[in-house]
Amino acid sequence: MKYIQRRFILYAMFALLPYLSEAQTVALTGSDSLKNDEDQLVQVAYRKVAQNDLLGGVSVVNYEELTKKNYNTYTLDNLQGYIGGWNGNSLWGMDEYLVLVDGVPRDANNVSPTEVAQVTFLKGASAVVLYGSRAAKGVIYITTKRGQEGKLKIDVRANTGMSVPKSYPKYLGSAEYMTLYNEARANDGLSALYSDEEIYNYGSGANPYRYPNVDFYSSEFLKSAYNRTDVSTEISGGGERARFYTNVGFNYADDLLNFGEAKKNNTNRLNVRGNVDLKLNDFITAYIDANVTFYNSRSANSNNGSYWSSAASLRPNRVAPLIPLSYIDPNDLASHELINGSNNIIGGQYFLGGTQVDQSNVFADYYAAGHSTWTSRQFQFDTGLDFDLKGLLDGLAFHTLFAVDYATSYSTSYNNSYAVYAPSWYNYNGADVIGGLTKYNKDEKSGVQNISGSTSNQTVAFSGYFTYKKSVNDVHNFSAMLLASAFQKTQTTVYHRTSNANLGFQLCYDYKDKYFADFSTALVHSAKLAEGHREALSPSLTLGWKLHNEDFLGNSSVIDELVWSVSGSILNTDLDVKYGDDEYYLYEGTYTQADGAWWGWYDGASEHSTNSVRGANEDLTFIKRKEFSTNVNASLWNRLITVNTSFFMNSMEGLIIRPSTLFPNYFFTYYPDASFIPYVNYDNNKRTGVDFSVNYNKKVGEVDFSLGVSGTYNTTKATRRDENYEYDYQNRVGKAIDGIWGLESAGLFQNQEEIDASAEQTFGGTVKPGDIKYVDQNDDGVIDDKDNVFLEKGGWYGAPLTLGVNLTAKWKGLTFFALGTGSFGAYGMKNNSYYWVYGDGKYSELVRDRWTEATAATATYPRLTTESGSNNFRSSDYWLYKTNRFNLAKVQVTYDIPEQKLGNSIIKGLSAYVSGSNLLTISKERETLELSVGSAPQTRFYNVGIKATF
Repeated sequence: MKYIQRRFILYAMFALLPYLSEAQTVALTGSDSLKNDEDQLVQVAYRKVAQNDLLGGVSVVNYEELTKKNYNTYTLDNLQGYIGGWNGNSLWGMDEYLVLVDGVPRDANNVSPTEVAQVTFLKGASAVVLYGSRAAKGVIYITTKRGQEGKLKIDVRANTGMSVPKSYPKYLGSAEYMTLYNEARANDGLSALYSDEEIYNYGSGANPYRYPNVDFYSSEFLKSAYNRTDVSTEISGGGERARFYTNVGFNYADDLLNFGEAKKNNTNRLNVRGNVDLKLNDFITAYIDANVTFYNSRSANSNNGSYWSSAASLRPNRVAPLIPLSYIDPNDLASHELINGSNNIIGGQYFLGGTQVDQSNVFADYYAAGHSTWTSRQFQFDTGLDFDLKGLLDGLAFHTLFAVDYATSYSTSYNNSYAVYAPSWYNYNGADVIGGLTKYNKDEKSGVQNISGSTSNQTVAFSGYFTYKKSVNDVHNFSAMLLASAFQKTQTTVYHRTSNANLGFQLCYDYKDKYFADFSTALVHSAKLAEGHREALSPSLTLGWKLHNEDFLGNSSVIDELVWSVSGSILNTDLDVKYGDDEYYLYEGTYTQADGAWWGWYDGASEHSTNSVRGANEDLTFIKRKEFSTNVNASLWNRLITVNTSFFMNSMEGLIIRPSTLFPNYFFTYYPDASFIPYVNYDNNKRTGVDFSVNYNKKVGEVDFSLGVSGTYNTTKATRRDENYEYDYQNRVGKAIDGIWGLESAGLFQNQEEIDASAEQTFGGTVKPGDIKYVDQNDDGVIDDKDNVFLEKGGWYGAPLTLGVNLTAKWKGLTFFALGTGSFGAYGMKNNSYYWVYGDGKYSELVRDRWTEATAATATYPRLTTESGSNNFRSSDYWLYKTNRFNLAKVQVTYDIPEQKLGNSIIKGLSAYVSGSNLLTISKERETLELSVGSAPQTRFYNVGIKATF
């Protein structure tokens, strides 16, 4: 009943929106929303400030303006191309940033780009301190659009485009695979599995049903491209008393798969957002926001993993997916009777093929196993009141926010079982004929719709805060904030709710708009810690100097604005109070009988021992982010060039570990398996870096040029670890925290003599010519884990160097836009099944460069083996590669039809555009970087769109 009431209130609110054109209001989260230059204000923690008043650690993207020249399908797509400090994965190289949508913790992918007005990246500790523990690694604040005072305005946008795969993995055909598999067996001292005649038959292609050669990436199963289409309508307006904004959007996308039930695969999303601002009287304003999202994803059922995972594992000669009925001997009545009972005769011509080993496969699944639909419903509601309390004290105001979000999801499916048939072939007068069928499994369709995977999540958020502003003779300017804030997320199957609660205080002062000081602090709370340790104070101090307001720069013809600031902060967070999957009660000792030993005092009686799993440590406490940063903002030559740059140095201290060297060795026993070692705060990580964004704006003749360059460079270092390695080269302290560790290779063994003269390699199996040779780092004559060394930086949260370049050129109604992004300095490991081929794995084209006696001098791939390959396929620099790349991420051409050509029609503005996304990757490892193994391929997206304003 409550759900019905909520839906009624929501729809009623939307229905009333068109009637609100009489009014105006402003009640955004913050006290500065009444200013005329609101579109120039930047959302920061609980307030909006002018962009030239930002004191560092903050970057902003005017998303509404960006959308006029750059159509996106995802709100955060490629934003590293415009601002520094964000690399597409993290803020200043840290993980677990917090996403806020209109001040409420929400998912960025549930906000469509057409709904967004501004995205603020709060990177510095000083910028996020007021948000408490859960925001300690940065905040991305997405501000949605709001109504503006004026006539009713309607914007309609429609897009349709095609996603075209960049590349597919390349695997060997059946005959080549069988030939090389025989070679692998010979390398292992085994006899050939496939005869020359069999290999010839599979290679001839004369009968692909008897001798299959399945190519998962052929046009027989895949489209050359798939479509995505979206339509959105924005309605806004208002007057003195109220104003509103509504967005209704729908998008639909299909799939590359082009057969069976998979041909109907699709996803669709409908969203409705309504934001209403009300002026209740001269000192109270309010806002009410609501958003509903309906998301559905239909897919064919599979009992054998996804199509793409099967494409990476199912060998081409294993099974023929479909076999023509015409091959069955007309005189084989038993087979005809058997097949006539099948429910799955595909196209009236084919039956489902299989073998005793392969009694199901992904092709048969997609034809006969049914389909599923994943359904998601999200309802989001937030409201707030802002009170101007100048009647009590001039400059005093009070603000509130309350939000409730609900999200549910479930899967519905029709699950069918099916039979496959293994044919018995024989040759009759030179023609292949099926002389018998063996049936495996049964065809069954229950017709019952199954429901599974039901989840229900809820987020509740509240904040209330006083703000105070006071100016004394326009010289001394004070502002203060006192706040209480909390949110809590409840998730299905998760016992503990995710919570954040804190008090906050901020005091700001500036003298003559020249010298600034900002002190902010938060009292944070965490239920993860023992009583008496659940609260901590996080202080932050920022000092700023507007040099352009000094007399010595007052008449400068070069410098328009120049602001310098420095910050120092100590933030307490419980984000990293966890160990593996455990987050709560880490401070408690744990005992169990589950693994206890049996013992007894006398015959016939036994007891189960109680063992200690870990010791208690009630002094476990918050992890601290200690940070120093400095920032410079500048505008030069009448805004010809604008610069924003930050230097940061932070240390995450007291990360949770189970130490192995801090306690005596008798605190742990192997039998019975028991430990008294507790969790402790110990490990420290340091990050140092710089980010920047530089924009150049120039008009040449009738062309307006804008060029932006942004970037982030950061280094990481482990500064404290619980380690006791025998050899210094294995110590983690002083090395990058995203380091890749492994063996140093020395090429491939060329002969047995070289093997005999080298250190013994102890990773299993017999080492033979063609195997990888490793360097004995400690000269002990044995290659083992003691020879692992630091190889390179893995870039877990983004590459050390991220760059972005964006170019805009406007001429009359024509706009050209291009965006490039790059990442440099990180490495990857070629360690998936495409590169590590052993055992019965599927052979990629890489094995053509394998080592043999004939190719010993030129081989780039180890010898083939049907064994585990444990010597060759392990972390080493042999498989290491640079992930350096530059992407042409976007090109768009937009034409805005001149208003005079529209005349007096109801259309007030009309634009058309074409664009391409993810167009080009420039890299020495382009093929590796663009290759997806076991998942859907990367794509280029070509789009055409139109926008009309009424």
